Formats: sequence, structure tokens, C-alpha cells
Amino acid sequence: MRLLALLLCALAGLLAEPAAAQKAPDLALTPPMGWNSWNHYGCNIDETLIKRTADAIVSNGLRDAGYVYVTLDDCWHGARDAHGDIQPDPQRFPSGLKALGDYLHQRGLKFGIYSDAGEKTCGGKPGSQGHEFQDAAQYARWGVDYVKYDWCNTGEGEAKRNPLEAYATMSKAIAASGRPMILSICEWGENKPWLWGKQYGHLWRTTGDITNCWDCELGHGNWLSHGILPILDMQVPLRAYSGPGGWNDPDMMEVGNLPLLAENRSHFAMWAMLSAPLIMGTDVPDMKPEIAAILTNPRIVAIDQDPLGIPALRWRATPATEVWAKPMAGERWAIAVLNRSDEPREVAIDWTHGELRDDAKGRDPAFATRTYALTDAWTGASAGTTVNTKLVTVGPHDTAVFTLTPNK
Repeated sequence: MRLLALLLCALAGLLAEPAAAQKAPDLALTPPMGWNSWNHYGCNIDETLIKRTADAIVSNGLRDAGYVYVTLDDCWHGARDAHGDIQPDPQRFPSGLKALGDYLHQRGLKFGIYSDAGEKTCGGKPGSQGHEFQDAAQYARWGVDYVKYDWCNTGEGEAKRNPLEAYATMSKAIAASGRPMILSICEWGENKPWLWGKQYGHLWRTTGDITNCWDCELGHGNWLSHGILPILDMQVPLRAYSGPGGWNDPDMMEVGNLPLLAENRSHFAMWAMLSAPLIMGTDVPDMKPEIAAILTNPRIVAIDQDPLGIPALRWRATPATEVWAKPMAGERWAIAVLNRSDEPREVAIDWTHGELRDDAKGRDPAFATRTYALTDAWTGASAGTTVNTKLVTVGPHDTAVFTLTPNK
């Protein structure tokens, strides 16, 4: 009877209104913030690690800074039971995932989980294809708040699964479960999800996987991973598609995994400028204080979490340096000066040269005549005004960030 009820529920979901009406509308009005296990641990996860990480997120101030989603990525899975319900690996998660979800919720955190639109996950565990409504119902019983839905093992050629069908089905399954959950679309940008993802989910990957390097491209068979700068460059034409309730996702952060402190600062600053989801992918229990200070910087976090949700535009650029500008609420702006090169660079920002306006999502025609007060977003110190040209010296691979507040 239970299986019949699930099948009837699935049929009802597939015959329902379009998926746009199925997605929980009040989730992810600002980019989600949290932690995911994959970048640092891969498949080497268990409930002890997740609990230690959750406790560290609370104790080092990350939760209070906004990092609330704690997500198990691939390899938490065991087998399906006699009813077809997915179960966790009993060796890695002996207490079960309902108990783990309760542990997270008791600490003011939210519970995220991973699955795949294919028959198997990228790690070879049971995927959700053909079990979407059943899996979503199980997640609801466990108290899941966030589902990352991957794209491995979805067929080849003419047999390839249609991504719109796949993500619409999981969106409807989550709605039918009765529990609101963020749906993270992870099909690597192969089918331009920025054009359709907001109908079904709350964020969508715009690229292949990130890796912990500044400017590189790494091959893994037929698969490529990219460093920080290549992924940043891929975001330039996509800014018009991102906003409250549906976000471009340039992948989880490697902050804490990069070799130079300046690279970690730049990575975090530029993801904030992009209004990207801020999902940590590092070792939180043993996090260095200087990395925690980057991730919890209240002014940089506020740039990412600005309620307008408008990603930055690349305002000015040379091969070595770039100036990015992000409109913010209250007629404010955020300005980031990125040094892509291996040498210190001085950048002069002449505020009267080239009126700063955002033609893609509104404009500020008064910018050229209005005076703004500058604040150094890293330190909180006053940094002058826009009356005079701003000279900024930026170290190799580093980024200076300023907020601009209009003088009334």
C-alpha cells in the first residue's frame, strides 16, 4: 500500500501545474550560505565529522555570520530497503540521518543532502532517477532543508536524460513532500540552466567543478576543473539571470584551500560581488583564524547578502587588473579592485571618467554628479570620497573592496 501511495503521489505531481508553481517561493531570497563536505573530504565523510563541523560552525562564529546550511555531499548513501527507500550507510551514519538532522537543527543550523538525477551518483551510489518522489519524501522525514541534485550517469547521446524534465520532476517531488527545501541544480552549466533553472530550483551551477588553484584548468578524463579566475571570467555574461529566489552558482568556495592568503581573500570577495551562494568547502574544525576572519567579515558578507541581489559588472579591465561594481540597496555601491597578476599594481579610479551605471538592471544617472563616502570593506576604515581620483595599490592576487555610500 505504501508503494502504491507513493506512485499515486508521483503521478499527481507530474500532472500538476508547471514547476514554477511547485518551487517554494520564499526560500533563497538572498544567496544561500553554508558548508558542503565535497571540496575537502570527497567521499570520506561520517556522522562524527559532520557533527564536529557543525559544532565548529557554531563556535567560531560562522553560523552567526550566516553559514547555516550543512550539506552532506556524495557517498553518504547505503542501499535501498525492501520498500525502495534510500538509507544511509550504516557504518558511516549509525545513528541515522533523522538523528543527524535533529542534531543540526538543535544548533540553529539547516540540513542539506546530495543526490543525482541519474541511476547512480558521481561516486557510484544510488541515484534518484525513478525514485524522485520516494526520495523527497524520505528527505522530508529526515528534516532535510536543502537538496543538491547532480547530473552524473544520466545517459549518453539520444538516451541522455532531459535536464528540464529531470529537475522539474525533483522540484515537484520536493513540493509533494510537504517540506520546503532549497533545490540546488548541479548540471554544470551544460544546458544553460540560467535560462530555465529559476522555474525549478533556487540556484544553478554555471560551470564545471571548481578546484583549489588561482588560474588553472585541470583535466580528469573528459572532465575539466577550473581555478578561481577562469570561473570568474565565465560569470561575466550571466549577471542578468541571477537575483532573489534564483542564483547563478559558480560552485562551492575553495576559501581555506588556496595556498596564498591573498587568493583566499580575492576568491571570497569576488564571490560576494557576484551575489554567489557562499558555500564553504574547507576543513572547519581546524580552520585557521585568518581564514575564519575572511569568511565572517561582516561588510563583505553584507555585499553578498544585499537584498537587491544584483551581481557586479566588470566595469573596467586591463590584462592585469579589473574594477568590478555592484549596485546595492540604499543607492550604495560596492567596488572591488582585483589584481590578477603576480606583481603589486596601482589602479587609479577616476570617478568622473565613465559614468558608473548598471544598464543591465537599473542605472544610477546621478553617479557622475553625486559624492560618495568610501569605506574599506576589509577593515571598516574610512577611505575618502569620490571627489578625488582614488589610487589603490593591490598586492599580487589580492582584491581591495570598498563600499560607496551617497552623501546626502
